[in-house]
Amino acid sequence: MNFSSDNIELFLAVLDRGSFSAAARALRRVPSAVSMGIANMEAELGFDLFDRSRREPVPTPLALAPHARAIAAQLKQLQIHAVELSQGLESTLSVGVAADINSAALLAAIRRLSERYSLLNVELLSAPRDDVLHMLHEQRIALGLVFGGLSVNSAEQLQLVGSNALVATLSPAHPAWRQTDGGLFIEDLVNVRQIVVASRDLPVSDQRPQVAAFFWQTDSLTAALSMVEAGLGWGNFPLSLTQPLLDSGRLVRLRFKNTHNALRLPMHLVWLKNRPLDRAARELVDLMQQSAGPA
Repeated sequence: MNFSSDNIELFLAVLDRGSFSAAARALRRVPSAVSMGIANMEAELGFDLFDRSRREPVPTPLALAPHARAIAAQLKQLQIHAVELSQGLESTLSVGVAADINSAALLAAIRRLSERYSLLNVELLSAPRDDVLHMLHEQRIALGLVFGGLSVNSAEQLQLVGSNALVATLSPAHPAWRQTDGGLFIEDLVNVRQIVVASRDLPVSDQRPQVAAFFWQTDSLTAALSMVEAGLGWGNFPLSLTQPLLDSGRLVRLRFKNTHNALRLPMHLVWLKNRPLDRAARELVDLMQQSAGPA
């Protein structure tokens, strides 16, 4: 037989209320209509859903109750989601995240958002900062999480949602580390190859994290950390992401003689002013803002 939402509702009403008459009252039907509906279902299925030999109907082992409940729950979610869509909830929320940023707060906010809207589809794209902004202006994503730059684009709307401290790190096996007493001047890094996370197609718009005169690049933070750990150069990456490698001794945090080794950069959620945010995107911004606390 072809199950319908009405069939499932009828079956579960009898199952949960314990009698045809109680189910009829809950469904605002006459008892005979409920009894006949169950009988028609049983005839099409070819087996009994309830044992009627007792005073009240008792579900048989073949009653398919777990499956019916699961389908009913899914139908309820679908109905709720349909209402949400009609009220401005987008079907898919696309977010771009700069590859060298700590996205823990964003993921926590997305988890809370998914608890509100269980059927919302979330697309999370990781790319270098300039690629994320390019995707935003191409309208491939609704929001971008990036480090704040030196310049402000008048077409973009920004919301501060935290900050990351970038620290210069190096492999303990790198010659630049072995040749020092554990401290050096920051200008000494100008002549040491730097590993940076950058777009392969777009010019780097914010060069604050770059110190060296020459560098190798990758579009992946994981690859960049591996390159630094392999002794191919030094890197300027978020402390929160490099801390496990520092704790294990696989990387060392450089100690400068003339400045502090920490470049704190603001983290911004960015969207286009001429493209109003849909419901889930707006709520994600609010959640991130709340977790960041007062500016």
